Amino acid sequence: MEQDFSLPEAARALEAQATRHTTPCGAGALVWHVWGQARPGAAPLVLFHGGAGSWTHWLRNIDVLVDAGHQVWVPDLPGFGDSASSPFGGDADGAVEPLRAGLAQLLGGQPCDLVSFSFGGLTAGLLLAAHPQLARRLVLVGAPAMGVVPKRQFELKAWRHLPTLQEQLDIHCYNLGALMLWDKARIDDFALRLHVANVVRDRAPHRRLSHTDILARSLPRVPCPVYAIYGQYDALYKDWIHQLEDAYAAAAPDFRGLTLIPDAGHWVQFERPQAFNAALLAALA
Repeated sequence: MEQDFSLPEAARALEAQATRHTTPCGAGALVWHVWGQARPGAAPLVLFHGGAGSWTHWLRNIDVLVDAGHQVWVPDLPGFGDSASSPFGGDADGAVEPLRAGLAQLLGGQPCDLVSFSFGGLTAGLLLAAHPQLARRLVLVGAPAMGVVPKRQFELKAWRHLPTLQEQLDIHCYNLGALMLWDKARIDDFALRLHVANVVRDRAPHRRLSHTDILARSLPRVPCPVYAIYGQYDALYKDWIHQLEDAYAAAAPDFRGLTLIPDAGHWVQFERPQAFNAALLAALA
C-alpha cells in the first residue's frame, strides 16, 4: 500500500465519472458526487455514507443503481472525505443543517429517496425528524442508536500513535474485522485501501450519539415509509439483531420491514453487494 493511502484505481475511475457539486459547509464546502440520469418520474436517490467514511462506502452499488434508472447523489458528510467540517459540531446532529441546506440548494425542494448507512442512518433520522419534507422514503442500512443493545458490542483499536506503516495497517485490518466485515477472508487489499483512505480523513473522531437510542426517538417524527436493511452478523448488534424489527415497528409510523442479508456484517452493501442491491431496489420499487 502506498504511504499516502490513496484510493484504489477502481475507486478513482468511478469518481472520475461523477459530476461534482459543492454547497456551503462552515468555512468550506460540502462535496457531492452525482452519477446517472433519473428515469421519468423518479426522485433523486441520495446516499449517506457511514462514520469515518466517504462516498466510497457505496462503491459496489452505484453502477447498479444508475443502471436501474436512478440519478445517484452521494455527499461526503461534513468532516469526512473531501467535505469541510460542520460549524455545528462533529456528530450526527452537527451534520443536519449543512445537509438540509445542500439538499435545498441542489434539489430545489424536490423530495428524494434517502438511503443511509450506519452513522449516515443516524444522521438521516435526525435530518428527517426536523425536515420531513426532504424525503419521500427512507432506507436505513446498518443504522445504530435503536436502543436495543444493552452495551457496546465491539471495540476498535487506536492507530494514529503507531510509529510504522505496518503497525498501522495491522490495526486497520483488525478494525475492519471488528466492525465492518463479518468474513475475515474478505479483508483484502482492495477493502483495506478503501477503508484506510477514508479513516485517515476522518476529522470528527469524538462521536457520541451512535451509542444512544436517539434514532429510535427520532423516527416517530419521520412520516415517510421507512425500510431497514442489515447484515445478519452486524457487529453493532450481534445477538440483538433480532430485536431490531420490533424496535423499528414501534418507532417508525410507516415501517415497511427489515431485511437481513445472510453471511454479511455491518458494511453489508460492500460485503454482499448482489444481495444488498436486490433488497435495496425492491425497497425503492
